[in-house]
Amino acid sequence: MKRSLLILFCLVWASSAMAQIRLGQSRYASSKPIDILELNYAKPQTFRIAEIKAVGLTTLDEIAILSLSGLKVDDKIEVPGDAISNALKKLWGQGIIGDVKILVTKIDGEDISLLLDLTERPRFSRVEFTGMNKTQESELRDKVNIRGRVVRDDVLNNAKRNIEKYYLDKGFMNAEVRIKQERDTTLPNSVKLIFDVEQNSKVRINAIEFYGNKEVPDSKLKGKLKKTKEHARVSVFKDGYSRLTDATAEDIKNTILYTDSASHEDVKNYINKNFKLNFFNGSKYIPKEFRNDKDNVINFYQSKGYRDAKVVADSIYNFGQDKINIDIALEEGQKYYYRNITFNGNFIHPDQVLLAKLGIQRGDVYDKEKLDKRLNYDPTKGDDVSSLYQNDGYLFFSIDPVEVNVAGDSIDLEMRIFEGPQVTVNSVNIKGNERTSDHVVMREIRILPGQKFNRELLVRTIRELSTLGYFDPEKINPDLRPNFEAATVDITFELEERPNDQIELSGGWGGFYGFVGTVGLSFNNFSIRNIKDFSKWDPLPVGDGQKLSLRVQANGRSFQNYSVSLTEPWFGGKKPNALSFSFNHSVQRQVDFYNQDSFGDELGYFKITGLTLGLAKRLTWPDDNFSISNSLQFQIYEFDQYGTSFGLSYPTGTSNSLTWNTTIARYNLDNPTYPRFGSNIILSGSFTPPYASLNKNLNEESTDQEKYKWLEYNKWMFDASIYTPLFGSNKLVASARAHMGFLGAYSKKIGMIPLERFVMGGDGMSMNNFALGQEIIGLRGYENQSITPGRDSRGSADPEPYGGIVYNKYVMEVRYLISPNPSATIFVLAFAEAGNNWGSYQDFNPYDLKKSAGAGARIFMPAFGLLGIDWGYGFDPIPGAIRPSGSQFHFTIGQQIR
Repeated sequence: MKRSLLILFCLVWASSAMAQIRLGQSRYASSKPIDILELNYAKPQTFRIAEIKAVGLTTLDEIAILSLSGLKVDDKIEVPGDAISNALKKLWGQGIIGDVKILVTKIDGEDISLLLDLTERPRFSRVEFTGMNKTQESELRDKVNIRGRVVRDDVLNNAKRNIEKYYLDKGFMNAEVRIKQERDTTLPNSVKLIFDVEQNSKVRINAIEFYGNKEVPDSKLKGKLKKTKEHARVSVFKDGYSRLTDATAEDIKNTILYTDSASHEDVKNYINKNFKLNFFNGSKYIPKEFRNDKDNVINFYQSKGYRDAKVVADSIYNFGQDKINIDIALEEGQKYYYRNITFNGNFIHPDQVLLAKLGIQRGDVYDKEKLDKRLNYDPTKGDDVSSLYQNDGYLFFSIDPVEVNVAGDSIDLEMRIFEGPQVTVNSVNIKGNERTSDHVVMREIRILPGQKFNRELLVRTIRELSTLGYFDPEKINPDLRPNFEAATVDITFELEERPNDQIELSGGWGGFYGFVGTVGLSFNNFSIRNIKDFSKWDPLPVGDGQKLSLRVQANGRSFQNYSVSLTEPWFGGKKPNALSFSFNHSVQRQVDFYNQDSFGDELGYFKITGLTLGLAKRLTWPDDNFSISNSLQFQIYEFDQYGTSFGLSYPTGTSNSLTWNTTIARYNLDNPTYPRFGSNIILSGSFTPPYASLNKNLNEESTDQEKYKWLEYNKWMFDASIYTPLFGSNKLVASARAHMGFLGAYSKKIGMIPLERFVMGGDGMSMNNFALGQEIIGLRGYENQSITPGRDSRGSADPEPYGGIVYNKYVMEVRYLISPNPSATIFVLAFAEAGNNWGSYQDFNPYDLKKSAGAGARIFMPAFGLLGIDWGYGFDPIPGAIRPSGSQFHFTIGQQIR
């Protein structure tokens, strides 16, 4: 038996070797090679490799191939034997050889000469695509980068899968990919590869059906499918689709009811099934997103107490040629509640403190998502259990909730805590700031070496760096490298710079009117220090965080504005004291457009020339989100046949003002471009000296020219904006805003001045109104300046002062982020707002508001700032009108706070 097995083993081994090895010239004198079969396999001989060569190579290196075989000169091998068969296996294993034979060219005693006779696999020389556009071809070249690789089935199959996945992610589930190979005559042993793609029609999701959900309706579950949506449609007939306008009221009633009466639930189900109005969401099927959305559904169930909820099955099937249906079967399980919550391992803080910080009580509905936030990180509040430890240096703190008992519908939790050592910050570094100087970044960092680690300061630093505008807020990454033994941590802030200089450019030529439009440049990272260093010019000297703005604006001959401003945010270099200087000159002219003989002649003008010097600083009380700024402004108002437009008795003259402004603000928005949470509150007051009290010659009977030679007033402005994410989303955000303004007088000797009043209505941008000496307040849904006292009295013999002395305005917006890309951040919004403007405090009624609602879109591009378009509908008539304001379109440039 043993002898039979030994013989069988030898025969199998010999047949394997014979299939792989052929010997050429043998030890016997012969002019032709003979097959290895003529050798005696029962008696293999040992030889020394005297010479080894390789032939048949076109692109491969001979030395590299010989090295890969594992055979080399002076090696002793047995022929036949394992060395030859192993060499063949190694060469085949590289996947670059099409055929290989090892031949014996010479045997001299115990020396043997070997020849590797190889045939290379061809290589891909280039790739071509058919059946697609240039954009798709460009994107696919990056995904199918196989040029120069050896022709192998696995390479082809992988490339085909990548192309199919690319089209699947774009909604083309039925895309067909065919591969053709053609010999490339321009290169040796090469082939070109042609991918012929037939996209077929894009597949949309027709309907999504849930089964097994008794406690949660389909509409809520479909809302949790963030990327898997039914295509938008309106269907009012049982047997097909139709536009809503095609159906009569009786058709719709019969379709919904089918009987004389229907329940509220019947109507709700009908609307949910037939009215799909998700126009802003795609309806393509992407497998990866569908898997994530199923997890979202389960997470939603678990947030409602259904701890055991799961997807038991799903089915995807065709509905016509270009649509699919999705069925999802659920198992909800029962609803659970928290019972006993205990802590284990806590030595620093007692159970009562931790339980209060957790914010979950006995009897609360089991909510896994809320539990995780309250334990580890709550982005909206930042006040969680982990913050209690990590804000005090315990970086290694961890807490693990363990379900120690599940009885009926109740769950007992044990919070197992590891507190760890108190950690000190060892070093703080920055990386990625190529244009911005290190000191500009480091002065915004709140967490410093030598301090205890503090998570709140880390988050605050990220927010401060985002607010600078020099870096992509979405890509600011604090890289923490903790050392447990030394109880230290090294922090590196990884940054990615983005362009933040802005250009404002619009205009045209209006014939004899001249230039119409705006040219503005804002250099937000300017450097006076680097003016002499031309290597720092990009295109002007950059790097020190100073802001230089230049602007020229014109509406032909009617209006021109020239302004320049410079701000140093860290005056002195040690504290965040912002020193600013600005100069402004504006002129507004009245031009004759009606008299043919004097057409185009100037009838009068109004000029304002002003200088402003300001200083702002951050405060540490009540908290370090507060800041205070003070400025001193001097302005000259010059009228030439124009003063009566403001309600002045004299058409020509000059007025001056010296104004002190104090502004207190609290800013803690997480992102200046698209805030998700936080607030921005501003209270400002402007005051001139009480000239009338100092001048005994002035009284109520004095002329306007005497009373207004030096303007005397005080003005108060309040603006508040609050942002809150909705439904835990980082894209859907609610914004509530309130704006108020009050203009006051010191005494009755002067009364309310006709300048510096409030003008309301429209987009709120003075560039569209060309209004000087006024405060421009927007109110969408109404024409520019339409809600302004004295609007209809201009040009009369006894004009009413133009503009209000008190206004208020309230805004509610819901915003949805479409693209967070820093080069083009895009979001849409829906709004409702109300406001009004009064010419006297006797008329002031905060409940008498002009209301409007509408929708809009914004796009932020670093080169141009924030651009927007709004459609608004005004529900109330403007002063002096009978009908509601109606529909209005508004265009905005720049961030408007009022």
